[in-house]
Amino acid sequence: MTSIILSPVSGIDSGLQLDAGGHSSPETTSVQDQGDLPAPFTGSSLPSTFNGALEHFAFRSSALTSPIGNKYCSSSILTPLSRVVKGKAVEQMASPTPQRTTRSSVPASPSPQTPAARNISTHKRQTSSTASLTQSPSTKKVKRASSAYAPPSTYAHLPNLLTDSLSPALLVLFIGVNPGLRTASSGHAYAHPSNLFWKLLHSSGCTPRRCLPSEDHDLPYLYSLGHTNIVTRATKDAGQLSKVEMDEGVAVLEEKVRKWKPEAVCLVGKGIWESVWRVWKGRGIKKEEFRWGWQEERFAAEDGWSGARIFVATSTSGLAASMRPAEKEAVWKGLGEWVMLRRAEREQGAKAKTKEAETEMKIKAEREAQSAAPGDGPTDEKRVQGNTDRKS
Repeated sequence: MTSIILSPVSGIDSGLQLDAGGHSSPETTSVQDQGDLPAPFTGSSLPSTFNGALEHFAFRSSALTSPIGNKYCSSSILTPLSRVVKGKAVEQMASPTPQRTTRSSVPASPSPQTPAARNISTHKRQTSSTASLTQSPSTKKVKRASSAYAPPSTYAHLPNLLTDSLSPALLVLFIGVNPGLRTASSGHAYAHPSNLFWKLLHSSGCTPRRCLPSEDHDLPYLYSLGHTNIVTRATKDAGQLSKVEMDEGVAVLEEKVRKWKPEAVCLVGKGIWESVWRVWKGRGIKKEEFRWGWQEERFAAEDGWSGARIFVATSTSGLAASMRPAEKEAVWKGLGEWVMLRRAEREQGAKAKTKEAETEMKIKAEREAQSAAPGDGPTDEKRVQGNTDRKS
């Protein structure tokens, strides 16, 4: 009887034949000579035996180079298979570093894989695991649902304590969209903690320090700045307003600007300028026509007054996240530079007027002192009195 001895070295077949006496033959056994091998041991139809250990070790080698090939079995089956039968742990002989695998860890019916295929699948698992660990939830952009129109009755039960802060000779009148719920209930402009108005007002240079929302009514006297809104009713955000009421607010703004005559108006938000454009031009503004910053048009011009300059600034609302804070600061910087320049010019002009007034008062005092000095002859009043006495 002839049998096949498979080498325990992975991937190498001995190809030796043993006779009935157990002696080996140097002849190499070809595939055609092995017709007497049982079909169940062919590589294409290995049985699911020994809890899958047979298939597991039949395909451990990366290349079956023996004449028998993988049509029957791998050369690394014999020794590990005997250990599986005895219920002992099986060594994975094809691995560069010896690893021990228990029977419970062997899959029930694994699919044959070459080391190259296993490396690819392992790489995919590692890549997927690494990506899941490195991907931070904060990098995902959360889209907020756009607000739908809310009629005035929606928030009619809430108080609206906000009032305008206006005075003559303002440098800038800031025009917002409408008060938010926090602003309306507190009675102070841009009162929500997430609103960037007071921060941008300071970082741009419009104010030398960062003011508090409670100081909104002190701005005209401290820094010649004022504020108002195009729509007075409060909502959760600007998306709950209609274009009709936004456009209707333009005429109200023009009346305020003509009355107080500020040097410039700052429209805090693109939507305000779009409403003004629709009212003035009778159509919506085109994408190529819009730009941030100073505009060529003047606001509320009339006979004898050229109107206020117009500066279009970004929205400061915490809900307006289409621009980064650095981009908003860059837009507001253009307004702050102009405010600082005009404030310095005003201060110089005020000093010049003060000096001129002091000079006039000094001259007047000197004249009065000269006219009242003794020894200079009778004054006009005494001369008149003397002439009256003579006539009598």
